[in-house]
Amino acid sequence: MDKIMQSRMDRGFMRHQKEYENKALEVLRSGWYILGKEVENFEKEFADYVGCRYSVGLASGLDALWLAFKVLGIGEGDEVIVQGNTYIASVMGITINGATPVFVEPDKYYQIDVDKIEEKITDKTKAILVVHLYGQAARMDKVVDLCKKFGLRLVEDCAQSHGAKFGDKMTGSFGDIGCFSFYPSKNLGAFGDAGAITCNDPELARLMKIYRNYGSEKRYHNMVVGANSRLDEMQAGLLRVKLKYINEINDERASIASKYAKGIDNTLVIKPEVADGSSCVWHQYVIRVPKYRDELMAYLADKNITTIIHYPIPPHLSEAYGYLGLKRGVLPITENYADEVLSLPIYCGMTDDEIDYVISAINNFKK
Repeated sequence: MDKIMQSRMDRGFMRHQKEYENKALEVLRSGWYILGKEVENFEKEFADYVGCRYSVGLASGLDALWLAFKVLGIGEGDEVIVQGNTYIASVMGITINGATPVFVEPDKYYQIDVDKIEEKITDKTKAILVVHLYGQAARMDKVVDLCKKFGLRLVEDCAQSHGAKFGDKMTGSFGDIGCFSFYPSKNLGAFGDAGAITCNDPELARLMKIYRNYGSEKRYHNMVVGANSRLDEMQAGLLRVKLKYINEINDERASIASKYAKGIDNTLVIKPEVADGSSCVWHQYVIRVPKYRDELMAYLADKNITTIIHYPIPPHLSEAYGYLGLKRGVLPITENYADEVLSLPIYCGMTDDEIDYVISAINNFKK
């Protein structure tokens, strides 16, 4: 068996290669490469897909996060509640603005434990940042209720959850602002860095467009100190092609996840579950191996199967956030997950032979 990568993007590209190439040539030949019709049309189409009034294209998912808190006026002296077991970019979105992250443990579905949020709310709390991790929608009903009860802003990190739903609503449509990454490996991935926000408030959308373009609504008239964070025409055009196939992409990943769920039968492995009322688009298929994660990872590597740990160091234990003074032991569930999780190969174009090979290898792992 040839090497099986944890993620690969070439097969998804080749499936619709002609459309991508035609769109790339169309953009190149247009002579317009920044903030043109491709961005405008993608913003409309993506907003419609998510179920929001507005979408604003940005340069990256991290920009979506930090600019979201910027336009909401959250900064120095404010606290934002966020789950502990997320990628560090989620936390950077808070701290770039000078605000303080307050961490909550995850539940068994790897999402923020909604029953542990209220105890973290103080008079400094201004927002809750929900991360729909690994492609599963968090339990949004209680989060929405808490935000209403305490007058908090709600920001969603949807970097991994394009198309996931809680109930009949899509992630990115619950909060004040939904933040999306279109990094190439995402379900809706671009061919370089790209991101966007979604919202229903016209003023927030207007401010986001100002901040993304050097703080300028009219050329050379700068209202605020902004950023250079514009989704470019090429990425927008290519994303428009892929957006047409996002349901197909998500269905294929769900099929792979289903095969893993049915086929993996090893008592050393804990398979992921999906909460009632939530859907998952399986950006990652993450197992837990409580005692032998590193051994299994090495064993699979010997069999030409690449796996990845999402994520080995929780943000609160990173060197970057040493100033928070949080030591190992303050978030035991988060820390245990970091020591146990392992992401298996999952990507569009993965063959049945490759899936079966991964399943067989895992089932044959013994200690």
